[in-house]
Amino acid sequence: MILSESRFAGLNELRAWNPELIAVKAAERQRRSLLGDDGNLMIIAADHPARRILRVGTDEMAMADRYQLLERVVTALRRPGVDGLLATPDIVEDLLLLDELDNKVVFGSMNRGGLTGSAWELDDRFTAYSPAAIEQGRLEGGKMLLRLDYSDTGTINTLQACAEAISDLAARRLIALVEPLPVSRDPQGRLHLDTDAEALIGAISVASALGATSAYTWLKVPAPEDPERVFGATSLPSLVLGGDPGDQASVVVEQWRRAMLVPNVRGLVVGRSLLYPQDGDVTRWVDQAAEIVHAP
Repeated sequence: MILSESRFAGLNELRAWNPELIAVKAAERQRRSLLGDDGNLMIIAADHPARRILRVGTDEMAMADRYQLLERVVTALRRPGVDGLLATPDIVEDLLLLDELDNKVVFGSMNRGGLTGSAWELDDRFTAYSPAAIEQGRLEGGKMLLRLDYSDTGTINTLQACAEAISDLAARRLIALVEPLPVSRDPQGRLHLDTDAEALIGAISVASALGATSAYTWLKVPAPEDPERVFGATSLPSLVLGGDPGDQASVVVEQWRRAMLVPNVRGLVVGRSLLYPQDGDVTRWVDQAAEIVHAP
């Protein structure tokens, strides 16, 4: 067991008795350059619970147990070829207190206000990290979700907030990792992602131009069926996201492999599909993803 119950209990004690230790650990964290020798990144994502996304596959509460989540994240972070983490402040700080983030690239998740299933879901407020907090915490950048529904007026508020955050991060020379997702509502009002090439290209085109400069902007995009065409819509460095593939994991893995052949695709940002695989073998799936990213 990577994370023992006694070590987790110690984390709980530190949380209660020594909250100031978080700032100390952040200041002392050993950092690395953003890109390694091959110029690619394998990032583990763990920011889903903050938007009330706890489901993986058919298990509605798969990510609800914090001890189990941290155990899986730590397992993944320790595997060869895993470069870093994308998470909300609570999870980043848990891992700081556990001394698991040295020499890792860390992105802070920023807008978590668009709670899944809420009436305001597309008015996705910035309720987690700010650019100032990312700089103070010595993180490498901030990630923001930009869901584009052209029939929902809440989208424009998120669009403006993302543009302002991109400009603010760039002024601090910090990476803005933008996740542009074209979405629409079904007759029951539920949001659905549109992975059609034309829809993704439109979203990428919008996201690429946000902010006062694109110098520090990276994109985070679903694995498309036609990666050459989709990622050809931008010159910005791009990472492929994982999502929840369900029983289509093998298909998604092949899409990752094909996407990595596109010149401006720099790696993967994957969470649930690696942390909660159907067969339970986190190590095997993480190693497979890392091999795709860092293949010679």
